Amino acid sequence: MPSSDQDKVKIVSTRKLMDDCFLNDKERLPHEEAIAILKDRLKPVAMNELSPLENSSGKVLAADIAATRNIPSTDNSAVDGYAYRASDFAAAGGFFPVTNRIAAGDLNPSALASSGAVRIFTGAVMPQGADTVAMQEDCQIEIRDSKEFVAIPSGLKPGANRRRAAEDLAIGNLIASRGEILTPQTISAIASSGIAQISIYCPLRIAVLSSGNELREPGENAKDGQVFDSNRHLLKALLGTLPVKVTDLGIQPDDVEAVATSIAGAAVNHDIIISTGGASRGEEDHIIAALDRLGKRHLWQLAVKPGRPMSFGQIGDTVFFGLPGNPVACFVCFLLYVRPAILRLGGADWNEPRRFLVPANFDYPKKKPDRREFWRGMYRSRKDGTYGLDKFDRDGSGLISGLRQADGLVEIPEDVTSVRSGDLLNFIPWSEFGI
Repeated sequence: MPSSDQDKVKIVSTRKLMDDCFLNDKERLPHEEAIAILKDRLKPVAMNELSPLENSSGKVLAADIAATRNIPSTDNSAVDGYAYRASDFAAAGGFFPVTNRIAAGDLNPSALASSGAVRIFTGAVMPQGADTVAMQEDCQIEIRDSKEFVAIPSGLKPGANRRRAAEDLAIGNLIASRGEILTPQTISAIASSGIAQISIYCPLRIAVLSSGNELREPGENAKDGQVFDSNRHLLKALLGTLPVKVTDLGIQPDDVEAVATSIAGAAVNHDIIISTGGASRGEEDHIIAALDRLGKRHLWQLAVKPGRPMSFGQIGDTVFFGLPGNPVACFVCFLLYVRPAILRLGGADWNEPRRFLVPANFDYPKKKPDRREFWRGMYRSRKDGTYGLDKFDRDGSGLISGLRQADGLVEIPEDVTSVRSGDLLNFIPWSEFGI
Protein backbone atom coordinates (compact mmCIF):
# COMPACT_ATOMS: atom_id res chain seq x y z
CA MET A 1 0.00 0.00 0.00
CA PRO A 2 1.44 3.45 -0.88
CA SER A 3 2.70 5.42 2.07
CA SER A 4 1.30 8.66 3.38
CA ASP A 5 2.69 12.00 2.21
CA GLN A 6 4.87 12.07 5.33
CA ASP A 7 6.71 9.00 4.02
CA LYS A 8 7.55 10.63 0.70
CA VAL A 9 11.03 12.11 0.47
CA LYS A 10 12.07 14.69 -2.06
CA ILE A 11 15.39 14.02 -3.69
CA VAL A 12 16.24 17.73 -3.73
CA SER A 13 15.03 20.20 -1.15
CA THR A 14 14.85 23.43 -3.15
CA ARG A 15 15.04 23.62 -6.93
CA LYS A 16 14.85 20.49 -9.02
CA LEU A 17 16.73 21.96 -11.96
CA MET A 18 19.39 24.60 -12.36
CA ASP A 19 18.59 27.39 -14.79
CA ASP A 20 21.46 26.33 -17.03
CA CYS A 21 20.69 22.64 -16.85
CA PHE A 22 21.17 22.01 -20.58
CA LEU A 23 23.16 25.11 -21.44
CA ASN A 24 25.87 24.71 -24.04
CA ASP A 25 27.83 27.03 -26.27
CA LYS A 26 27.60 25.18 -29.59
CA GLU A 27 25.18 25.76 -32.41
CA ARG A 28 25.00 22.04 -33.20
CA LEU A 29 25.96 19.59 -30.53
CA PRO A 30 27.54 16.24 -31.46
CA HIS A 31 25.75 13.15 -30.22
CA GLU A 32 28.37 12.10 -27.66
CA GLU A 33 28.52 15.60 -26.15
CA ALA A 34 24.73 15.70 -25.91
CA ILE A 35 24.70 12.39 -24.05
CA ALA A 36 27.55 13.52 -21.76
CA ILE A 37 25.68 16.68 -20.79
CA LEU A 38 22.50 14.74 -20.03
CA LYS A 39 24.39 12.21 -17.92
CA ASP A 40 26.27 14.88 -16.03
CA ARG A 41 23.52 17.41 -15.39
CA LEU A 42 20.32 15.43 -14.98
CA LYS A 43 19.60 14.25 -11.45
CA PRO A 44 16.55 12.48 -10.00
CA VAL A 45 13.64 14.80 -9.22
CA ALA A 46 11.08 12.17 -8.28
CA MET A 47 9.86 11.52 -4.76
CA ASN A 48 9.71 8.03 -3.33
CA GLU A 49 7.08 5.91 -1.63
CA LEU A 50 6.54 2.42 -0.28
CA SER A 51 4.92 0.04 -2.73
CA PRO A 52 3.69 -3.55 -2.52
CA LEU A 53 6.19 -5.78 -4.29
CA GLU A 54 3.44 -7.17 -6.52
CA ASN A 55 2.78 -3.69 -7.96
CA SER A 56 6.42 -2.72 -8.52
CA SER A 57 7.49 -4.36 -11.77
CA GLY A 58 8.77 -1.73 -14.21
CA LYS A 59 9.18 0.89 -11.46
CA VAL A 60 12.50 2.39 -10.34
CA LEU A 61 13.95 1.17 -7.05
CA ALA A 62 14.59 3.99 -4.56
CA ALA A 63 16.66 2.10 -1.95
CA ASP A 64 19.10 -0.81 -1.95
CA ILE A 65 17.66 -4.19 -1.00
CA ALA A 66 19.73 -6.84 0.79
CA ALA A 67 18.88 -10.48 1.49
CA THR A 68 17.26 -10.94 4.91
CA ARG A 69 17.91 -14.69 5.00
CA ASN A 70 20.07 -17.31 3.39
CA ILE A 71 18.66 -18.57 0.10
CA PRO A 72 18.29 -21.52 0.27
CA SER A 73 17.99 -21.38 4.04
CA THR A 74 19.25 -24.99 4.37
CA ASP A 75 20.89 -27.64 2.25
CA ASN A 76 18.15 -29.26 0.15
CA SER A 77 17.62 -31.71 -2.65
CA ALA A 78 17.67 -30.53 -6.25
CA VAL A 79 15.81 -33.62 -7.52
CA ASP A 80 13.41 -36.37 -6.54
CA GLY A 81 15.52 -39.32 -5.48
CA TYR A 82 17.47 -40.86 -2.61
CA ALA A 83 19.84 -39.04 -0.26
CA TYR A 84 22.82 -40.81 1.24
CA ARG A 85 26.34 -40.26 2.61
CA ALA A 86 28.86 -40.60 -0.24
CA SER A 87 31.50 -42.08 2.07
CA ASP A 88 29.13 -45.00 2.83
CA PHE A 89 28.85 -46.03 -0.80
CA ALA A 90 31.82 -48.42 -1.00
CA ALA A 91 31.02 -50.29 2.21
CA ALA A 92 27.34 -50.60 1.25
CA GLY A 93 28.18 -51.69 -2.27
CA GLY A 94 25.67 -49.16 -3.49
CA PHE A 95 22.83 -51.01 -1.76
CA PHE A 96 21.14 -49.01 1.05
CA PRO A 97 18.18 -49.60 3.34
CA VAL A 98 15.60 -46.81 2.98
CA THR A 99 15.19 -45.45 6.49
CA ASN A 100 13.00 -42.35 6.07
CA ARG A 101 10.92 -40.23 3.68
CA ILE A 102 11.31 -36.42 3.46
CA ALA A 103 9.07 -34.16 1.36
CA ALA A 104 9.40 -30.44 0.67
CA GLY A 105 8.05 -28.56 3.67
CA ASP A 106 8.90 -31.28 6.21
CA LEU A 107 10.76 -29.55 9.05
CA ASN A 108 13.67 -30.83 11.15
CA PRO A 109 14.05 -34.27 9.59
CA SER A 110 15.83 -36.95 11.60
CA ALA A 111 19.54 -37.40 11.03
CA LEU A 112 20.52 -39.96 8.43
CA ALA A 113 20.92 -43.45 9.86
CA SER A 114 24.36 -44.96 9.48
CA SER A 115 24.82 -46.57 6.04
CA GLY A 116 21.21 -45.75 5.17
CA ALA A 117 19.41 -43.73 2.50
CA VAL A 118 16.25 -41.63 2.63
CA ARG A 119 13.55 -41.11 0.01
CA ILE A 120 13.68 -37.37 -0.70
CA PHE A 121 11.84 -34.94 -2.97
CA THR A 122 12.86 -31.76 -4.75
CA GLY A 123 13.26 -28.86 -2.31
CA ALA A 124 13.18 -31.07 0.78
CA VAL A 125 15.68 -30.38 3.57
CA MET A 126 18.70 -32.65 3.47
CA PRO A 127 18.93 -34.70 6.67
CA GLN A 128 22.02 -34.25 8.81
CA GLY A 129 24.71 -36.62 7.58
CA ALA A 130 23.50 -36.88 3.97
CA ASP A 131 25.52 -35.09 1.30
CA THR A 132 24.54 -36.63 -2.07
CA VAL A 133 21.28 -37.38 -3.91
CA ALA A 134 20.77 -39.99 -6.62
CA MET A 135 17.97 -39.30 -9.09
CA GLN A 136 15.04 -41.68 -8.67
CA GLU A 137 15.10 -42.73 -12.36
CA ASP A 138 18.67 -43.98 -11.92
CA CYS A 139 17.85 -46.10 -8.87
CA GLN A 140 16.27 -49.53 -8.39
CA ILE A 141 14.01 -50.48 -5.46
CA GLU A 142 13.98 -53.91 -3.89
CA ILE A 143 11.86 -55.32 -1.07
CA ARG A 144 13.56 -57.82 1.22
CA ASP A 145 11.86 -59.23 4.29
CA SER A 146 9.24 -56.46 3.99
CA LYS A 147 11.97 -53.84 4.10
CA GLU A 148 12.72 -51.37 1.32
CA PHE A 149 16.21 -51.13 -0.16
CA VAL A 150 17.56 -48.91 -2.94
CA ALA A 151 20.34 -49.74 -5.39
CA ILE A 152 22.23 -46.55 -6.24
CA PRO A 153 24.49 -46.48 -9.32
CA SER A 154 28.18 -45.82 -8.98
CA GLY A 155 29.96 -42.77 -10.33
CA LEU A 156 28.06 -39.96 -8.60
CA LYS A 157 30.34 -37.25 -7.24
CA PRO A 158 29.97 -36.41 -3.55
CA GLY A 159 27.53 -33.51 -3.27
CA ALA A 160 25.70 -34.33 -6.51
CA ASN A 161 22.13 -32.98 -6.75
CA ARG A 162 22.44 -31.15 -3.43
CA ARG A 163 21.75 -27.42 -3.16
CA ARG A 164 23.89 -25.79 -0.52
CA ALA A 165 22.49 -23.33 2.01
CA ALA A 166 23.10 -19.71 0.88
CA GLU A 167 24.44 -20.80 -2.51
CA ASP A 168 22.10 -18.28 -4.19
CA LEU A 169 22.19 -15.46 -1.61
CA ALA A 170 23.60 -15.11 1.88
CA ILE A 171 22.17 -12.82 4.55
CA GLY A 172 23.25 -9.27 3.74
CA ASN A 173 24.04 -9.90 0.06
CA LEU A 174 22.83 -7.11 -2.23
CA ILE A 175 19.79 -8.19 -4.24
CA ALA A 176 19.04 -4.94 -6.07
CA SER A 177 20.47 -1.42 -6.12
CA ARG A 178 18.83 1.97 -5.98
CA GLY A 179 18.23 3.21 -9.50
CA GLU A 180 17.48 -0.20 -11.00
CA ILE A 181 14.38 -0.65 -13.11
CA LEU A 182 12.59 -3.55 -11.49
CA THR A 183 12.30 -6.53 -13.82
CA PRO A 184 10.28 -9.70 -13.18
CA GLN A 185 13.58 -11.46 -12.45
CA THR A 186 14.49 -8.93 -9.76
CA ILE A 187 10.98 -9.03 -8.31
CA SER A 188 11.40 -12.79 -7.96
CA ALA A 189 14.73 -12.41 -6.17
CA ILE A 190 13.29 -9.86 -3.73
CA ALA A 191 10.28 -12.08 -3.04
CA SER A 192 12.59 -15.03 -2.33
CA SER A 193 13.95 -13.07 0.62
CA GLY A 194 10.46 -12.59 2.06
CA ILE A 195 10.26 -8.83 1.41
CA ALA A 196 6.71 -7.64 0.71
CA GLN A 197 7.14 -3.85 0.46
CA ILE A 198 9.88 -1.83 -1.19
CA SER A 199 10.74 1.82 -1.74
CA ILE A 200 10.20 3.00 -5.31
CA TYR A 201 10.36 6.35 -7.06
CA CYS A 202 6.97 7.85 -7.80
CA PRO A 203 6.10 8.02 -11.51
CA LEU A 204 6.98 11.31 -13.20
CA ARG A 205 4.09 13.35 -14.58
CA ILE A 206 4.52 13.95 -18.31
CA ALA A 207 2.41 16.09 -20.62
CA VAL A 208 2.44 15.38 -24.38
CA LEU A 209 1.25 17.61 -27.20
CA SER A 210 1.42 17.95 -30.98
CA SER A 211 1.58 21.20 -32.88
CA GLY A 212 0.23 22.11 -36.30
CA ASN A 213 -2.93 23.32 -38.04
CA GLU A 214 -2.49 20.53 -40.58
CA LEU A 215 -2.98 17.78 -37.99
CA ARG A 216 -6.17 15.80 -37.51
CA GLU A 217 -7.06 13.10 -35.01
CA PRO A 218 -7.44 9.53 -36.29
CA GLY A 219 -11.15 8.99 -36.89
CA GLU A 220 -11.71 12.53 -38.18
CA ASN A 221 -11.91 13.51 -41.84
CA ALA A 222 -8.63 14.65 -43.39
CA LYS A 223 -8.60 16.79 -46.54
CA ASP A 224 -5.72 17.14 -48.98
CA GLY A 225 -2.93 18.95 -47.17
CA GLN A 226 -4.00 17.59 -43.80
CA VAL A 227 -2.42 14.61 -42.01
CA PHE A 228 -3.41 12.39 -39.15
CA ASP A 229 -1.44 12.95 -35.97
CA SER A 230 0.65 9.80 -35.57
CA ASN A 231 3.46 11.30 -33.45
CA ARG A 232 1.43 11.92 -30.32
CA HIS A 233 0.11 8.37 -30.41
CA LEU A 234 3.66 7.15 -31.01
CA LEU A 235 4.95 9.07 -27.98
CA LYS A 236 2.14 7.90 -25.71
CA ALA A 237 2.82 4.30 -26.72
CA LEU A 238 6.55 4.73 -26.02
CA LEU A 239 5.81 6.38 -22.67
CA GLY A 240 3.56 3.43 -21.85
CA THR A 241 6.71 1.31 -21.50
CA LEU A 242 8.07 3.62 -18.76
CA PRO A 243 7.07 4.24 -15.11
CA VAL A 244 5.31 7.56 -15.81
CA LYS A 245 1.86 9.15 -15.77
CA VAL A 246 0.88 10.78 -19.05
CA THR A 247 -1.43 13.72 -19.72
CA ASP A 248 -2.51 14.19 -23.34
CA LEU A 249 -2.71 17.89 -24.25
CA GLY A 250 -3.93 17.06 -27.73
CA ILE A 251 -3.20 18.96 -30.92
CA GLN A 252 -2.24 22.59 -30.43
CA PRO A 253 -2.99 25.13 -33.20
CA ASP A 254 -0.37 27.28 -34.90
CA ASP A 255 -1.10 30.12 -32.50
CA VAL A 256 1.53 31.22 -30.02
CA GLU A 257 -1.02 32.44 -27.48
CA ALA A 258 -2.91 29.16 -27.43
CA VAL A 259 0.29 27.15 -27.24
CA ALA A 260 1.71 29.32 -24.46
CA THR A 261 -1.48 29.00 -22.43
CA SER A 262 -1.47 25.22 -22.79
CA ILE A 263 2.15 24.59 -21.85
CA ALA A 264 2.13 27.19 -19.07
CA GLY A 265 -0.74 25.32 -17.46
CA ALA A 266 1.02 21.98 -17.90
CA ALA A 267 4.22 23.30 -16.36
CA VAL A 268 2.40 23.95 -13.08
CA ASN A 269 1.79 20.29 -12.29
CA HIS A 270 4.02 18.24 -14.58
CA ASP A 271 7.67 17.25 -14.36
CA ILE A 272 8.20 17.06 -18.12
CA ILE A 273 6.50 18.43 -21.22
CA ILE A 274 7.13 16.76 -24.58
CA SER A 275 6.04 18.41 -27.81
CA THR A 276 6.32 17.20 -31.37
CA GLY A 277 6.38 19.58 -34.32
CA GLY A 278 7.26 23.26 -34.38
CA ALA A 279 10.76 22.48 -33.12
CA SER A 280 12.68 24.51 -35.70
CA ARG A 281 13.12 28.26 -35.92
CA GLY A 282 10.69 29.17 -38.68
CA GLU A 283 7.85 31.70 -38.51
CA GLU A 284 5.30 28.96 -37.83
CA ASP A 285 7.30 27.22 -35.10
CA HIS A 286 5.14 28.47 -32.24
CA ILE A 287 6.32 25.86 -29.75
CA ILE A 288 9.76 27.45 -29.65
CA ALA A 289 8.29 30.95 -29.44
CA ALA A 290 6.05 29.93 -26.53
CA LEU A 291 8.96 28.28 -24.72
CA ASP A 292 11.09 31.41 -25.13
CA ARG A 293 8.28 33.47 -23.63
CA LEU A 294 7.66 31.19 -20.64
CA GLY A 295 11.05 29.80 -19.75
CA LYS A 296 14.49 29.13 -21.13
CA ARG A 297 15.40 27.53 -24.41
CA HIS A 298 18.81 25.96 -24.26
CA LEU A 299 18.91 25.72 -28.03
CA TRP A 300 20.22 22.29 -28.86
CA GLN A 301 20.47 21.78 -32.57
CA LEU A 302 21.97 18.31 -32.77
CA ALA A 303 24.59 17.20 -35.28
CA VAL A 304 22.61 14.03 -35.94
CA LYS A 305 20.39 12.60 -38.65
CA PRO A 306 17.48 12.28 -38.23
CA GLY A 307 16.66 14.75 -35.48
CA ARG A 308 18.71 17.89 -36.02
CA PRO A 309 15.99 20.39 -34.97
CA MET A 310 15.45 18.84 -31.55
CA SER A 311 15.41 21.39 -28.71
CA PHE A 312 15.66 21.29 -24.91
CA GLY A 313 14.59 23.82 -22.35
CA GLN A 314 12.81 24.36 -19.10
CA ILE A 315 9.92 26.28 -17.61
CA GLY A 316 10.92 26.71 -13.99
CA ASP A 317 11.47 23.19 -12.71
CA THR A 318 9.66 21.55 -15.62
CA VAL A 319 11.86 20.04 -18.33
CA PHE A 320 10.80 20.70 -21.91
CA PHE A 321 11.67 18.45 -24.85
CA GLY A 322 10.82 19.75 -28.30
CA LEU A 323 10.91 16.83 -30.74
CA PRO A 324 10.85 17.12 -34.56
CA GLY A 325 7.60 16.70 -36.40
CA ASN A 326 8.83 14.04 -38.80
CA PRO A 327 7.83 10.66 -37.32
CA VAL A 328 11.19 8.90 -37.74
CA ALA A 329 13.10 11.85 -36.27
CA CYS A 330 10.60 12.07 -33.41
CA PHE A 331 10.99 8.34 -32.73
CA VAL A 332 14.79 8.27 -32.89
CA CYS A 333 15.24 11.39 -30.73
CA PHE A 334 12.88 10.03 -28.10
CA LEU A 335 14.78 6.74 -27.88
CA LEU A 336 18.27 8.23 -27.84
CA TYR A 337 17.78 11.31 -25.65
CA VAL A 338 14.33 11.66 -24.10
CA ARG A 339 13.86 8.10 -22.85
CA PRO A 340 17.12 7.92 -20.87
CA ALA A 341 16.56 11.47 -19.60
CA ILE A 342 13.08 10.54 -18.33
CA LEU A 343 14.45 7.49 -16.56
CA ARG A 344 17.27 9.50 -14.99
CA LEU A 345 14.91 12.22 -13.77
CA GLY A 346 12.70 9.43 -12.45
CA GLY A 347 15.48 7.99 -10.29
CA ALA A 348 17.03 5.38 -12.58
CA ASP A 349 20.67 4.98 -13.39
CA TRP A 350 21.73 6.26 -16.81
CA ASN A 351 21.31 3.30 -19.13
CA GLU A 352 23.20 3.59 -22.40
CA PRO A 353 21.89 1.09 -24.97
CA ARG A 354 24.31 -1.67 -25.91
CA ARG A 355 25.75 -1.76 -29.40
CA PHE A 356 26.35 -5.06 -31.21
CA LEU A 357 28.89 -5.30 -34.02
CA VAL A 358 27.22 -6.80 -37.09
CA PRO A 359 28.58 -6.89 -40.67
CA ALA A 360 26.85 -4.82 -43.34
CA ASN A 361 25.05 -6.58 -46.19
CA PHE A 362 25.11 -3.40 -48.29
CA ASP A 363 27.26 -0.63 -49.75
CA TYR A 364 26.72 3.04 -48.98
CA PRO A 365 29.26 4.96 -51.05
CA LYS A 366 28.88 8.48 -49.68
CA LYS A 367 27.86 9.87 -46.28
CA LYS A 368 28.33 13.43 -45.08
CA PRO A 369 31.01 13.83 -42.40
CA ASP A 370 30.69 15.64 -39.06
CA ARG A 371 27.30 14.25 -38.09
CA ARG A 372 26.14 11.03 -36.42
CA GLU A 373 23.57 9.14 -38.47
CA PHE A 374 21.09 6.51 -37.29
CA TRP A 375 19.77 4.31 -40.06
CA ARG A 376 16.89 1.89 -39.86
CA GLY A 377 18.41 -1.58 -40.01
CA MET A 378 17.13 -5.11 -40.50
CA TYR A 379 18.96 -8.03 -38.86
CA ARG A 380 18.92 -10.75 -41.50
CA SER A 381 20.27 -14.29 -41.87
CA ARG A 382 22.69 -15.05 -44.68
CA LYS A 383 23.03 -18.16 -46.83
CA ASP A 384 26.08 -19.27 -44.85
CA GLY A 385 24.11 -19.24 -41.57
CA THR A 386 25.63 -16.00 -40.27
CA TYR A 387 23.75 -12.74 -39.79
CA GLY A 388 24.20 -9.30 -41.27
CA LEU A 389 22.53 -5.92 -41.51
CA ASP A 390 20.34 -4.67 -44.31
CA LYS A 391 19.54 -0.97 -44.52
CA PHE A 392 16.04 0.36 -45.13
CA ASP A 393 16.38 1.60 -48.70
CA ARG A 394 14.98 5.09 -48.16
CA ASP A 395 16.27 7.71 -45.74
CA GLY A 396 13.23 9.98 -45.49
CA SER A 397 12.40 10.85 -41.87
CA GLY A 398 8.68 10.80 -42.61
CA LEU A 399 8.59 7.14 -43.65
CA ILE A 400 6.92 5.27 -40.81
CA SER A 401 7.08 2.06 -42.86
CA GLY A 402 10.83 1.99 -42.21
CA LEU A 403 10.27 1.85 -38.47
CA ARG A 404 7.91 -1.08 -38.86
CA GLN A 405 10.29 -3.05 -41.07
CA ALA A 406 13.42 -2.32 -39.05
CA ASP A 407 14.74 -4.36 -36.13
CA GLY A 408 16.76 -1.48 -34.70
CA LEU A 409 19.12 1.39 -35.44
CA VAL A 410 22.43 1.26 -37.30
CA GLU A 411 24.75 3.88 -35.80
CA ILE A 412 27.21 5.56 -38.17
CA PRO A 413 29.81 7.81 -36.48
CA GLU A 414 30.73 11.30 -37.63
CA ASP A 415 34.06 10.32 -39.18
CA VAL A 416 32.63 7.52 -41.37
CA THR A 417 31.99 8.70 -44.94
CA SER A 418 31.16 5.39 -46.62
CA VAL A 419 30.16 1.82 -45.84
CA ARG A 420 31.15 -1.30 -47.75
CA SER A 421 29.59 -4.72 -47.52
CA GLY A 422 31.30 -6.63 -44.71
CA ASP A 423 32.13 -3.56 -42.61
CA LEU A 424 31.29 -4.09 -38.95
CA LEU A 425 28.60 -1.63 -37.85
CA ASN A 426 27.12 -0.76 -34.47
CA PHE A 427 23.59 -2.14 -34.28
CA ILE A 428 21.14 -1.17 -31.51
CA PRO A 429 18.11 -3.49 -31.49
CA TRP A 430 14.74 -2.13 -30.39
CA SER A 431 14.91 -4.39 -27.33
CA GLU A 432 17.61 -2.12 -25.90
CA PHE A 433 14.89 0.51 -25.61
CA GLY A 434 12.35 -1.80 -24.04
CA ILE A 435 10.28 -2.11 -27.24
